[in-house]
Amino acid sequence: MALSRSARLGALATAAASFFLVAASSAPTPGADGIGDTYFPQLGNGGFDARHYALDVAYDPATDRLDGRTTLTARATQNLSSFDLDLQKLEVAKVEVNGRRAHFTRSGDEIRVTPRGPLAKGRTFTVTVTYGGVPEALSGPIVFGSDYGWMKTPDGVFVACEPNAASTWFPSSDHPSDKATYDIRITAPKGLTGVSNGRLVSTRDRGGRTVTHWRESRPMATYLATATIGKFDVRTGRTPAGTPIYVAIDPVLANSNSVDVYAVTAEATDYWSQVFGPYPFEETGAIVDDMPQAGFSLEVQSKPAYSAVRSEVTIVHELAHQWFGDSVSVAHWKDIWLNEGFATYAQWLWSEHQGIRSAHDSFVAGYGSRPAESSFWQTVVGDPQRDTMFASAVYQRGAMTLQMLRERIGDTAFFTLLPAWTKLHRYGNASTADFISLAERISGRQLDDLFQTWLFTPGKPAV
Repeated sequence: MALSRSARLGALATAAASFFLVAASSAPTPGADGIGDTYFPQLGNGGFDARHYALDVAYDPATDRLDGRTTLTARATQNLSSFDLDLQKLEVAKVEVNGRRAHFTRSGDEIRVTPRGPLAKGRTFTVTVTYGGVPEALSGPIVFGSDYGWMKTPDGVFVACEPNAASTWFPSSDHPSDKATYDIRITAPKGLTGVSNGRLVSTRDRGGRTVTHWRESRPMATYLATATIGKFDVRTGRTPAGTPIYVAIDPVLANSNSVDVYAVTAEATDYWSQVFGPYPFEETGAIVDDMPQAGFSLEVQSKPAYSAVRSEVTIVHELAHQWFGDSVSVAHWKDIWLNEGFATYAQWLWSEHQGIRSAHDSFVAGYGSRPAESSFWQTVVGDPQRDTMFASAVYQRGAMTLQMLRERIGDTAFFTLLPAWTKLHRYGNASTADFISLAERISGRQLDDLFQTWLFTPGKPAV
């Protein structure tokens, strides 16, 4: 079919307009300086997907100085003219993209990196940052009023970074939605041990210093990374079911008889593997440091970090997080109950398993101990706000929500749901809406009213 001259001219004009629209839309643009999390708007970064971190950190406890070199391998998710990294306080000496010096600027905790040429969408690239200084722990109301992050101890440093302190010691896309694998090399004075995530690849002495190389081959959120350094008594082996285990305990605490950390870690790892699905990482374990002023423990991926010798209940809680929080991570921080409510409910399941008290009775005790006028019931668990994201209700009312769900849908559906959840979102991220959807699909029941009441409605629910 032939076109008239006017039709041909119209077609040419349309084609030209389309060309310019495509060209304009594909022009390189800066990546966003945050993912837009409502609690931490500038955490994480847009324009790329983090794939792997190679961290080299050297720490001197005598001066408290950290010198680091981080190489991030990432994939561009848009045509990038520049992109950001998160780094708090530490000074940057040099930035390279794909091995070539890159221009960078600093604005607060954001580093804006401009490579020599644009990075095409879909392209994998590396950015290497050389930096150093004295890391500063964060403080404030978020983590029970405690300091957190990079915390100096009598013989080294205790590193526990939830929710926003990973970028106090390495440049990163510091949000759990941007997970990556890791190689972490820790250089410390000889006689001290550097402990990190995953499996120990090598240990070697270099002059008066020791270098330990750890590899986490499963995707990990930044806040779960650690480089804890100190004097430790180390015990390794396997759980009865065969999972490798590595437990490091500060010798100052070695004579504490309050709990056998190694034995409980082995037993709980194997039990949760039966209830929640296969253990998601290559190794289980613990880091027990003499840092009681931290006042908390953290579900560091593969090796929970305890700031003193904690109770058996704390250990089973942090190990449950290996499934709920570490393998399946929150999409946004407002969904933190998916971590803490589940790990608290795991404590109730552990008591049930041990024949101490049923989860139902734990629910009744918690529910009955708090009068309706208590401020506990005013926390909106499904969106608790940044400064109260670790409020008691996020843990306890979150666990109550799960018990109410269990009693609504029955044990068969409930204990099908838990491993289905960890399998569906293994090594990924998920939201409260995702959990509700899966619970409804497995149970065949409509559950909006239950979750609306227990997660999103202030006040003490009627039972």
